[in-house]
Amino acid sequence: LMHDQSTYLFGDFDDNEWESDLAGFGNTFPHPYGSTDGKYYTTLLTVSPAGDELTLNFAKALVEAENIGQDDVTDYLSISFSSNDYVCHLFGPSSLEAEDQLLHLDKILAELFAFIDEKVGLKNTLIVFSADHGTPEAPGYNKHFGLNSAYVNPQSWDRDPAINTLKAKFGIGSELIEVYNHPYLNLNKKVIQQAGLDPIKVEQEVAKILLTFPGVAAAVPSSSLLDASLPDTAINRAILKNYHPKRSGDIYLVFEPRHFINDFDGLVVASTHGMPYNYDSYVPVIFAGMDLDPQIIHRRIYTIDIAPTLAAITETNLPSGTEGEMLKEVTD
Repeated sequence: LMHDQSTYLFGDFDDNEWESDLAGFGNTFPHPYGSTDGKYYTTLLTVSPAGDELTLNFAKALVEAENIGQDDVTDYLSISFSSNDYVCHLFGPSSLEAEDQLLHLDKILAELFAFIDEKVGLKNTLIVFSADHGTPEAPGYNKHFGLNSAYVNPQSWDRDPAINTLKAKFGIGSELIEVYNHPYLNLNKKVIQQAGLDPIKVEQEVAKILLTFPGVAAAVPSSSLLDASLPDTAINRAILKNYHPKRSGDIYLVFEPRHFINDFDGLVVASTHGMPYNYDSYVPVIFAGMDLDPQIIHRRIYTIDIAPTLAAITETNLPSGTEGEMLKEVTD
């Protein structure tokens, strides 16, 4: 720990039953890295402040080796401090580990900005800070406040009633399902074709059955996205933006708020992301430097607005795939 445990907001949350113990890293402080020749040594570095410290050192070396900021041509440097992501996965965002990680990151950012000030000058630098996603609280933490929250385990679902319903409707059951890889369920197109079934009707029936499983809030058939037959809601718009006709599955599943699968690449974790709710998509967007007037903006913007805003400031062409809008509070 960086400070005395009694000084932390989450000082009493150092040993929660939902926290992961990755390769002996432990649930409580201090967390041991293990030997340098251990199988998980470098992995454990990434799930701690050490990962961000290594990233900082690399970024500083890059600035010097590439002479960033040393001429009249604008340079762009993007740095991803990702340890916070992994720490929140393992321990949850409201944990002592996550709080201590943020304190370390705050110190790391201060060191980075001091370095940039020395090498380039902060007066010549525009800093943009954001994140690629938010994160839900661990269900165990939510339940402390009486909130309905749980991990979803599709392997525990009783599939027999659903299979029987499909057999009664189409004459075949489990053969219609090819694979479920969240958030998409894929149907077996070959079986559907051989049985002479209407793929859209099968898709819609399976989607209706999926709604009967615990934790499922919506099951959206891809055919409904293609024919624009869905109501215009925030969640449906998010699903539509995720959809690609050549790569997406047949039915998109959305769980109830504060419900999610806690599998992360085969590891059971405290928290994970990927749902179209505010807690997964609400992130900071901060512009600092370049004589900007300090202000707090409360209107809804998007992370994709950053790229066209930077293009406007640097007087360069918009990136070819840009969908965002320039932030007038920054450019004006």
